Amino acid sequence: MAGYLVEDQRKVTTHRLFQMKTEGKKIAMLTAYDYTTAQIVDGAGMDVILVGDSASNVMAGNITTLPITLDQMIYHAKSVVRGVKRALVVCDMPFGTYQVNATEGVQNAIRIMKESHCDALKLEGGEEIIKTVKAILAAGIPICGHLGLTPQSINKFGTYTVRAREEAEAKKLVADAHLLEEAGCFAVVLEKIPAKLAEQVASELKIPVIGIGAGGAVDGQVLVIDDMLGMTKGFTPKFLRRYADLSQVMTDAIGDYIRDVKDRKFPNENEQY
Repeated sequence: MAGYLVEDQRKVTTHRLFQMKTEGKKIAMLTAYDYTTAQIVDGAGMDVILVGDSASNVMAGNITTLPITLDQMIYHAKSVVRGVKRALVVCDMPFGTYQVNATEGVQNAIRIMKESHCDALKLEGGEEIIKTVKAILAAGIPICGHLGLTPQSINKFGTYTVRAREEAEAKKLVADAHLLEEAGCFAVVLEKIPAKLAEQVASELKIPVIGIGAGGAVDGQVLVIDDMLGMTKGFTPKFLRRYADLSQVMTDAIGDYIRDVKDRKFPNENEQY
């Protein structure tokens, strides 16, 4: 099946993303956490699939992303990679696997790459983790940065409100974005920051800037698939657009199944041996 609006069926690489920014082509990015969903997302023509630590929330039911483990992320990433032919697969490094020191960060990064076969990793933070970022890049592993609202630091922030509204935090974010680019990151995700600030960062960096709640002037967008398909309830940030209501579709279908079983309508004569 040909993907939507996809002319080039070759495997997406970090270099291709850089070319897309240079040519003014927007980058589409979406999460996936399992083989079956990854096949659908990739077949639709997605440029980048993020195996997000948001799996902690939508797959495991945790309140934050912090509890998910390295083994669990590798499991999800390995499952996704098996279902992907075209998209660039990026895996989040979970909380605690790269913040201690650069040596441990490199060891964990190598393990994710070797065991999952994903294409790249994503790390949250700027100056605070730049030594680890450089060390992982030196090992030959591509990195996508993540600035703004960084969910792994939610206990420090204490809130999921918009970040970098104040001048000091905005200046640090811009500086961190440049640090990540200079270190060699192939892209940066900006989460829940003012659109004007995101536009500034995107205009100053040569690498792609992917937004989630960061306005439309960046180089691409990313959403959590369970949110944009309407499978999650009670999560309604301003930046989220629901493209379907799968929760209702699934509930109706499951209800029909229950009814047919109870009424002895399933299976019928054509559905048995």
